[in-house]
Amino acid sequence: MDGRFISLIVKGMEDLDEAELVRGVAGGDRAAFDELYRRTSPWLAVRLRRRCADDDVVADVLQETYLAVWRAAGSYAGSVTAGSAVGWLWTIAANRLVDAFRRRAREERVPAVALLDTTAPAAEDEVMANRVDQNFEQALLLLPPELRQVLQAMVLDDLSVRQTAVLLGMPEGTVKTRARRARIALRKALS
Repeated sequence: MDGRFISLIVKGMEDLDEAELVRGVAGGDRAAFDELYRRTSPWLAVRLRRRCADDDVVADVLQETYLAVWRAAGSYAGSVTAGSAVGWLWTIAANRLVDAFRRRAREERVPAVALLDTTAPAAEDEVMANRVDQNFEQALLLLPPELRQVLQAMVLDDLSVRQTAVLLGMPEGTVKTRARRARIALRKALS
């Protein structure tokens, strides 16, 4: 067992600062995660509500933030140059809030565009679309897991390179390389 985690067991959770709790979370310590959430979620919710009046959006952003913390705590805990843990947590939450605003803006634009196109697609187009979707799905399944993770974060979850790097706990250069390799592999599989 690592000495850091032994100190987590010996010390009470209330004696640990937020950075130590994040290191505990990085080690998979559920109690450290619960304590971090208990300490930080109230002030984080207040800060988010100052920027967004929609309680549902704030609740979703909080959930996404702590999910990202659980997944990416190792990237903070392993970083020598990382700032404060609460600053790191706020950065994640702020990015998730921006993402929520972008999603809402896209959703608000979609109905207007859908109303403009009142023609139904031809049966041949529907068959071809289903076939393309199946081919794409098969091509995705053939990708190595590390490429598929990056592609999912950047394309499906609409994260930036930096956000993907934080989420997956890897350098930005690695994210860019894997995204490029995934696109090349998909192009080859679909051609």
